[in-house]
Amino acid sequence: MLEGKYKDFLESISKDIEHNRIFTDKLHTLVYGTDASFYRLLPKIVIKADNSNEVQVIIKEAYKRELPITFRAGGTSLSGQAISDSILIITSRKFTNFKLAEDKSYISLEPAITGEQANNILKEFNKKIGPDPASINAAMIGGIAANNASGMCCGTAQNSYKTLKSIKLIMADGTRLDTASEKSKKEFKKEHGKLLNDLKELAKITKDNKELSKLIEKKYKIKNTCGYSLNALIDYEDEFDILSHLIIGSEGTLAFIEEVTYNTVEDYPNKASALIFFENIKDACDAVAKIKLAKDDKKIVVDAVELMDNKALKSVQDKEGMPEYLKEFNNEVTALLVETRASKKTLLTKQTKEIETLLSEFTTVREIEFTSKVEEYTLFWKIRKGLFPAVGAVRKIGTTVIIEDVAYPIESLSEATLELQSLFEKHGYHEALIFGHALDGNFHFVFTQDFNDEKEIKRYDEFMNDVTNSVALKYQGSLKAEHGTGRNMAAFIELEWGKAAFNMMESIKNIFDPSGILNPGVIINHDKQAHLKNLKPLPQTNDLVDTCIECGFCEPMCPSNAITFTPRHRIVANREISRLESIGEQKEADELKEAYVYDGIETCATCSLCSTACPVGIDTGALTKYLRHERITPTQDKIATFIANNFSTTLSGMRVGLKGANLVHNIVGTSLMSGMTSSFRKLLGTPKWSPTLPSGLSINKKFVNKASDKKVVYFPSCLSRTMGQSSFSQEEKNLYDTTVEVLQKAGFEIILPKELEELCCGMPFSSKGFKKQAEHKSIQLEQALIDASANGEYPILCDTSPCTKKMHESFISDIKIYEPIEFCLDYVVNELELTKIDEPITIHSTCSSRKMGIHEKFINLAKLCANEVIVPTDVKCCGFAGDRGFNFPELNDSALNKLKEQTSKAKLAFSTSKTCEIGLSEHSGLDYNSILYLVNRCSSTKV
Repeated sequence: MLEGKYKDFLESISKDIEHNRIFTDKLHTLVYGTDASFYRLLPKIVIKADNSNEVQVIIKEAYKRELPITFRAGGTSLSGQAISDSILIITSRKFTNFKLAEDKSYISLEPAITGEQANNILKEFNKKIGPDPASINAAMIGGIAANNASGMCCGTAQNSYKTLKSIKLIMADGTRLDTASEKSKKEFKKEHGKLLNDLKELAKITKDNKELSKLIEKKYKIKNTCGYSLNALIDYEDEFDILSHLIIGSEGTLAFIEEVTYNTVEDYPNKASALIFFENIKDACDAVAKIKLAKDDKKIVVDAVELMDNKALKSVQDKEGMPEYLKEFNNEVTALLVETRASKKTLLTKQTKEIETLLSEFTTVREIEFTSKVEEYTLFWKIRKGLFPAVGAVRKIGTTVIIEDVAYPIESLSEATLELQSLFEKHGYHEALIFGHALDGNFHFVFTQDFNDEKEIKRYDEFMNDVTNSVALKYQGSLKAEHGTGRNMAAFIELEWGKAAFNMMESIKNIFDPSGILNPGVIINHDKQAHLKNLKPLPQTNDLVDTCIECGFCEPMCPSNAITFTPRHRIVANREISRLESIGEQKEADELKEAYVYDGIETCATCSLCSTACPVGIDTGALTKYLRHERITPTQDKIATFIANNFSTTLSGMRVGLKGANLVHNIVGTSLMSGMTSSFRKLLGTPKWSPTLPSGLSINKKFVNKASDKKVVYFPSCLSRTMGQSSFSQEEKNLYDTTVEVLQKAGFEIILPKELEELCCGMPFSSKGFKKQAEHKSIQLEQALIDASANGEYPILCDTSPCTKKMHESFISDIKIYEPIEFCLDYVVNELELTKIDEPITIHSTCSSRKMGIHEKFINLAKLCANEVIVPTDVKCCGFAGDRGFNFPELNDSALNKLKEQTSKAKLAFSTSKTCEIGLSEHSGLDYNSILYLVNRCSSTKV
């Protein structure tokens, strides 16, 4: 129970913020309070803020009571800067408005837009934002700016500090400032004249101190995010320019960023990358120095150089797509991943040749070979971005993976890197590896650490003291180059910068936040042991997810991310439950289990798209299926067995129900039907009804079937055997009849499996945790398809992608099963005359299609059939999840909240799953149908 000032604060903000976005219970404060760092604090209150007005209310009420507050966006922060033991404000996924300049030269972004979303907005104009952290798909703009995050290519020239045009802020007392508005600046000057004068005076003192100015200038020639952006004090004269640039990299300790306006940068369409292998790390570092010098002298064009030491290469050599020769290298070979970009292909070729010539003096293990093939260089970069989590995946369970982030002057790179490796050996971190943005002298080093043992903590402290002295004093480098200071390096700021500069930073904090309520303990922290306190435990919970390091890369892919938990949240919760059980706190563990059901189990779509974003492929959907299985009662198990053994009867019942609902709808109309079913749902908890709900269907298995040398086994899923068209649909034919027509048009003889009505892939059972029943149906179907296909002689087509994916996972035979996209591309389109339609269309790749790696193939097929194809960038899993869309429609509503606006220009819409199409149709206003309808519409038999 909250008491005193916190209770008063909670009562006050509850007048303006919905109660379902304010959390004080242990489960939600724990999971929402976790970031990607190896620190943990448990907030007393977590608030999801939808907009800046709400944030202003929260800040004002906290300011009145001098209660500490911390701001959080994507939570990919690695240095402990986004955690709190007081009030944590999370920018919700509604905080995503943007404005793009007419000439595309700048873009204004609210804090909850991810870097990937920002770049998707700019992509068609060959523009992007400057910052490009490895976590860009999950990191949000608020955090990217607040940490001055950089990355692979942006270096020091295109980070947030250098590309900032203007900024909107909410100060510690709740005052708003928009540096793009003269009116706002005038009002701010009237209210906060002293703050601005103090900043100008601080800038003057700094400029007058020639020694300090020279130090600052030198420190920012390389990447540096350790402490406040002191370069603002010497780079700018205008007080608002000084203020806005001090905010960049301030980690929420000076103000809340409600909007950032970036000057956009060119994103050249032509790119080429090469993995270049050197005999040892010294040669690789020397090559980097040569490349950097040539780039600065404008002798070559190179956009990025990423170093991966031998241990880094070894950590990824077994990953899918990696070349076999990696396994043959000795223990010294080091790689540079080099990328160059150009506006024209001819220029690109010239640039790659110049880089090859420049490096000709070095002995390389393999010939230098640049590739401009998207799929090849994308793989290189995907592997590089996944190095940190990959190390975490192979650590001993219960230990923590730590990533440190330093930068060296380029002239010292070889010597400093060799010394860093010697420190690994001195302190026994034999598994530590090095990788990073070598062109900027910026390296990450990764190692595993046990924080459950005092001796191990002492070893870590001694190691960090040696590293900080080496980097900051001996080589005059940066202790944090791009990950931010946080709690991790706050104790070492004075060591790096010296007393005078540190005093300046303390003055900056006092000018902006005299009460010290904004993110205390971050950047300015006088506890010299801060980096050793509040360490996060990572207890064992389940083999399916134990390798997770809580990086948060999975979160944007999750359809429940805006309403309940994400995969990271689910794993954090299960770890805490397991920890409590391991120490005998069963009652508290049971309370968390019960609290977890809705957020963790019921609203998980088990789409497993999280595994596609996770660098080590963790499938949290599998964890949810496991937990659902654990909760099955004997009665539920008996019912599931009865349904599995009497499947045709079940389907008949479904048909009757669907036909009945459709009949009532036709009689009473949509408005009354919606009202009635909504009332029933509130009173009785019945499934949601939608006007896009299909009517019941009985398929015609006795169609005219012409004999042909081309044979195909057609397995219509149980959905396409029971669901026809809704009254909303513009199509007259059902999917089954449409598929038959396409196949016959292409000259196929169609074979249907025997006992078709009893057949099911098992997905309806497995998704609910009924493993035994799912396996039974899968075995039954596999044998039927083996028989129908003459032991795999004929291809097998299933008209539904999720069912196809389930068969791929479950079947043990090598019979080839196709879903509609690949079957059309491999067998159908070459047999037909295709005429593209002029109407713009949109497509939705199901989760299964994405996991099967056919999203791009779907786009290609659509482009064979239509002149304009729209692919909504912010729609991943639709959240319908079989029957979840009926029983937990809020999941579908949330997952598709951007669909209508991103498909507004489309006239026709297509997917490959009947249930997905129900939700897609409802939320878009379009009539979604199988891609087979489009193929049928635009094709004719070859003459």
